[in-house]
Amino acid sequence: MSWLDALGWAGSALLVFSLMQARVLRFRVLNLVACLILVVFNAVLGIWPMVAMNVVLSAINLWFLRKLLSERHDERAFAVLEVSPADEYLRHVLRVHQSDMLKHQPDLLWDGGAPGRRAFLVLHGDETVGVVLAREEADGVLQIELDWVSPRFRDFAPGEFVWRRSDVLREQGLRRVVSPPAMVAPYYDKIGFRREGDVFVMEV
Repeated sequence: MSWLDALGWAGSALLVFSLMQARVLRFRVLNLVACLILVVFNAVLGIWPMVAMNVVLSAINLWFLRKLLSERHDERAFAVLEVSPADEYLRHVLRVHQSDMLKHQPDLLWDGGAPGRRAFLVLHGDETVGVVLAREEADGVLQIELDWVSPRFRDFAPGEFVWRRSDVLREQGLRRVVSPPAMVAPYYDKIGFRREGDVFVMEV
């Protein structure tokens, strides 16, 4: 096999692999790389319609990547909606995504009817992309029980927008937010929390 054949097969394989990605940002990056490889491959062979198509696809990917990255920490792109801990739509989201949620929070046991429970939905347009569940404890401590993001938006950590509303939390008598110790791959150190033992803490 020549280097050109290898390049063509690699580009095609990467293009197919990109279509299997659930994360929207990862899909765009891999698809862009695959298209650029196929631009070179088809240009060397002189297949100009395929060159043109992959150039256009590359431009489309670049446009979406720019848009996605500009929204990554933009509060205007996401909305946080506090709902009743026993809300029926919340219960539906928890049922549908239970298996994925347990992968990231293995010790999750949510009782929406128990005292001091708080629930937030994170929205992107009309799509629910995140769920944050917590319970209020003594002395103004809010203990996070679940901070989940849908696979499509897992590169964006939209749950951070709940904690950016520290003024709202403070007005409700809360003074500290504590992450769950069993959380898989926590991101809190990137948004202003500090580590204390096996948890992350933020003063509000």
